[in-house]
Amino acid sequence: MFRLLFLLFVIVPIIEISVLMQVGEWLGAWPTVFIVIITAWLGAKNVQRQGVATLNSVQNKMAQGQMPSDEIVAGLLLLVAGVTLITPGFVTDAFGLLLLVPQLRAALVKAIQKRLVVSQMGAASFTHQHFEQSPINDNDFHDGSKDNSTQHQGKVLDGEFERKD
Repeated sequence: MFRLLFLLFVIVPIIEISVLMQVGEWLGAWPTVFIVIITAWLGAKNVQRQGVATLNSVQNKMAQGQMPSDEIVAGLLLLVAGVTLITPGFVTDAFGLLLLVPQLRAALVKAIQKRLVVSQMGAASFTHQHFEQSPINDNDFHDGSKDNSTQHQGKVLDGEFERKD
């Protein structure tokens, strides 16, 4: 994780600055600034259009009783695309524009979901094993005596709650 954060916050800005300087030297300062502003504006418009379409798809799937997992991951990728397109620079703009390509985004959605499913399965098997090792029966709490808390310390939770709406 440290390497990824290092890459994002140190290496990417250095690359962006050097590319901006090279393009500015080749085209001039004002055309370079104009191109950066135009790409941010056009990218934001495209992200907005695709984001609304994704939101509509989420609502339609939920109305049909289906889980919109593909659309949720695609929406997150569109959010990343929007952030990278608004960030000044040509490298981040190229990355953001790649995320706007529906076929590439669909492939990334599948890859991310596969990774999430594997992670969830690992966590679920750990949780399942943990609970299998220490089963708790209702008979453990009710032995007929008046004070269960002294005999079964660690297994009985006694408390009160108040609901405040």
